Amino acid sequence: MSESLPALLHRVRACTICAAHLPLGPRPVLQAAAGARILIAGQAPGRKVHASGIPFDDASGARLRAWLGLSPEQFYDPALVAILPMGFCYPGPGPSGDAPPRPECPPAWRAPLLERLPHIALTVVLGQYALAWHLPQAPRQVTRAVQEWQRHWPHTVVLPHPSPRNNGWLAHHPWFEAELLPQVRARVAAVLAQAG
Repeated sequence: MSESLPALLHRVRACTICAAHLPLGPRPVLQAAAGARILIAGQAPGRKVHASGIPFDDASGARLRAWLGLSPEQFYDPALVAILPMGFCYPGPGPSGDAPPRPECPPAWRAPLLERLPHIALTVVLGQYALAWHLPQAPRQVTRAVQEWQRHWPHTVVLPHPSPRNNGWLAHHPWFEAELLPQVRARVAAVLAQAG
């Protein structure tokens, strides 16, 4: 592991490995620093994030920050929070919502990036693609993995994607906001307190 994290991030941000499949072209969006304590493992940037180049710069991000109890300043501090989606570029539209993350991204970049984040104390797994990579032994259904949150606690927690498209899911699972999110916020606060 001779390459530094900044050097690796420079290479990731210049990546064009799946350019031919990206309707808006490559624009990897991620954030990380070696001291990060929390890892957010999401899906892939949406169209708005592709335009701004800022992770979770959309309604999903506002909801996720509320779920985690993080201010924008904390959330966007790479020394505290690493944001590594499964696909770093906007994959284009799909049949319902955005297309899945490009499959070329994780095998090319995920392991080397994670190796350079030795202080991660909490991994927040969002959605089915991140679930399959980070918790291959967990249930494949996101709902069941969220319901069984204590299996991987306190180092990993599975959450539904914070997209407004999941408003129906949230309405049908009131226990998520009433019971799980207070635990998540307390854990995030404890992890950040240790970082200080």
